[in-house]
Amino acid sequence: MDRRTFLKNGIGFSTLVGTGTAGLSALIPHGLCAQQSQSLPYDLIAIKGGEPDVMFTKGMEALGGIGKFVKSGQRVVVKPNIGWDVSPARAGNTNPSLVTEIIKQCYSAGAKEVLVFDNTCDNWTRCYKNSGIEAAVKLAGGKIVPGNTEGYYHPVTISGGRNLKDAKVHELILEADVFINVPILKSHGGAQLTMSMKNLMGIVWDRGTWHRNDLHQCIADFATYRKPDLNILDAYSVMKTNGPRGVSEDDVVTMKSLLISTDMVTIDAAGAKLFGIDPYDIRHIRLAEEQKVGTAALGNLSIKRISL
Repeated sequence: MDRRTFLKNGIGFSTLVGTGTAGLSALIPHGLCAQQSQSLPYDLIAIKGGEPDVMFTKGMEALGGIGKFVKSGQRVVVKPNIGWDVSPARAGNTNPSLVTEIIKQCYSAGAKEVLVFDNTCDNWTRCYKNSGIEAAVKLAGGKIVPGNTEGYYHPVTISGGRNLKDAKVHELILEADVFINVPILKSHGGAQLTMSMKNLMGIVWDRGTWHRNDLHQCIADFATYRKPDLNILDAYSVMKTNGPRGVSEDDVVTMKSLLISTDMVTIDAAGAKLFGIDPYDIRHIRLAEEQKVGTAALGNLSIKRISL
């Protein structure tokens, strides 16, 4: 789909015409969720032993249901990892069945539309197809949207950043009523692990800047700008080595786990422990906690553990 068709379909940035760059930055309060903060029964849900869709369903039931986050008539943006032209068995991208279930539940809560995209590393059409996510989105009635050209991205200011002071963010994020972040847990040569904060690199255009200016610091910096309303960390199949793309299925272990939290630092800390790494050994987790994005001190939190 080209940009003209994208805009014609009523999804694009045209609704913000006339706001200017300053207006765009004001649309999403820096360091705050788009949704108002709400009381939840737990800070973190940790589920193990089931299929991705079942684990998600059980986890959301423990949080009070997807209706806590998605209201009738809202536009929801779901951001999985779709970065690599590999099959689901390689665990380079988010599990397709998890994406399908998330979209279905958003619609059951009354969402007006659910849109899915990523700024991929490999060819975007092949990533969307071979990851299984394009088919998963269509199965659930969602809309798969491109993120492959700079015209989709618009400048914002990162007021809480140390190294990263600005970025270009995909217009869907700027327009979303609800933003659901759905990374996959896996190893990463530069960031050690890729989880919820690292997954946000897929909503910006100029991510090469991050690699050139201290990747860990830039990950933490951007996390101060846009906190998703909900984070769902897929750890069903986990790439333990050779991430983020992997070499073969030998890189992958089956963990059958899922984490859910509104706090990116919390969920990334839990993901690190699941992977077998002390969260404070991952520098962007330490930095994000220092910059008050969230908390990595899991012992101080209310955690619901579910075994299936």
